[in-house]
Amino acid sequence: MTALTEAFAAQAPHCETLGSPFMARLLRLLAVHWPTETHVDQILSHYQGDIGPLGHSLPLRLCGGLHALALSGLDQGIKSVYPPNSVDDSTLWRAVEHALRGHAPFWSDWLALPPQTNEVRRAAGLISAASVLNTRFDLPLKLSELGASAGLNLMFDRFQMDVAKTRFGPDSGVQLTPDWTGPLPAPTPIQVAERRGVDLNPLDAQDPQAQLRLLAYLWPDQTDRLERTRAAIALNDVTLDQGDAIDWLEQRLSPTPGQLHLIYSTIAWQYFPKSAQARGADLIRNAGANAGPDTPLAWLQMEADGQTPGAALSLQLWTGAQSEGHAIALGRIDFHGRWVDWQGPTDLSNLP
Repeated sequence: MTALTEAFAAQAPHCETLGSPFMARLLRLLAVHWPTETHVDQILSHYQGDIGPLGHSLPLRLCGGLHALALSGLDQGIKSVYPPNSVDDSTLWRAVEHALRGHAPFWSDWLALPPQTNEVRRAAGLISAASVLNTRFDLPLKLSELGASAGLNLMFDRFQMDVAKTRFGPDSGVQLTPDWTGPLPAPTPIQVAERRGVDLNPLDAQDPQAQLRLLAYLWPDQTDRLERTRAAIALNDVTLDQGDAIDWLEQRLSPTPGQLHLIYSTIAWQYFPKSAQARGADLIRNAGANAGPDTPLAWLQMEADGQTPGAALSLQLWTGAQSEGHAIALGRIDFHGRWVDWQGPTDLSNLP
């Protein structure tokens, strides 16, 4: 096997674990039948270094392109074999190979950019954490999202989450129903004074091509994710900036009296260079040391930490009571937000 076909094979069980048997099947077919000496093969062979999910993510980049061809109707053969249609492996592979051997201009453009998703179900962690923060502060939020993609999760206060017959948020076209273990925070009204995000390649959710990119990186057999993302796009009206996340954040750290500044990332910080992570953490800690009762600062992260299952959900909070702040482990969350294992407090009212 080549490095590329090994990457296809390695990605397959991850997709299976995350509930996409179709993606696992497709990736295994790619691993076995990959057509060498094609235009697509030439493009991908130029990538050096880590081509897996923590690097160039070539398997998901390629599969996203195939899904885009199906969603857009640019390749009717692919559209006819993708879910909800059901075909055997040989029929699926014939359509995939035909799509890989054609569409040269499309593949040159598509493969030049890394995968970009905006998984709306991750907002379950944001809604829960904001609800807990509300038990300590009666302040509107100033939101700063790092690695915001299209900014869909900057709208989390407009989503509705139902857990154990408890409803969080307003009536909404975006419905979240994560499986929940552990104590449940009390639902509280979330007020947002300002919302803004940054990304190296921000996507305009109202642009048809950007919408195609967002939807194509969702997995074809997970129709609920497609529907939920379309509903979130319909709500989206955020302002996004293009640039380096840490440079951008440095300009937003001046406190605003009467607002709680909530800085957060969902599966984005882990991709920042180590030097950027160190600089960003120092900037946030320094800003936190200057926080006060009327200008608290919170840093929420949903990021991989080398542990399983899922990602860590962690909060650092500065209230002005002590310069080093409070480190609060909230629990763990599925990478796609399908479940939450809440291990942290549900009430911060006694926190100094």
